[in-house]
Amino acid sequence: MVAYRRNFIPGGSYFFTVTLLDRTSRLLIERIDELRAAFVSVRAERPFEIDAIVVLPDHLHCIWTLPPGDAGYAFRWREIKSRFSRRIPPGEPRSAGRITKCERGLWQRRYWEHTLRDERDMARHIDYIH
Repeated sequence: MVAYRRNFIPGGSYFFTVTLLDRTSRLLIERIDELRAAFVSVRAERPFEIDAIVVLPDHLHCIWTLPPGDAGYAFRWREIKSRFSRRIPPGEPRSAGRITKCERGLWQRRYWEHTLRDERDMARHIDYIH
């Protein structure tokens, strides 16, 4: 298995794709208020700019810019996913591995991250989101 390495640039801008485990789910749009509340509460504690975002039924794409000196997007995503999950009543199917790790079965464990290199890269990803 190839080891995926994340790129952590303090104050950097990043494009993310974050996906639900059940790709047929409509949970993100059906429970948009809970998702919004998770984002708001995390941003209140660990600020970041949302430069662009689109929320689709089973996944979302967004671009964040972190504050100068801060590269901690992984903690922010962990908290957003966790806070959203706590707002959703349990009942989704869970694998034995998720049960063992006391994990919900809402989100895919990983997410896609791309460090934006320059203004052209940023514009291209904003266009993709739009």
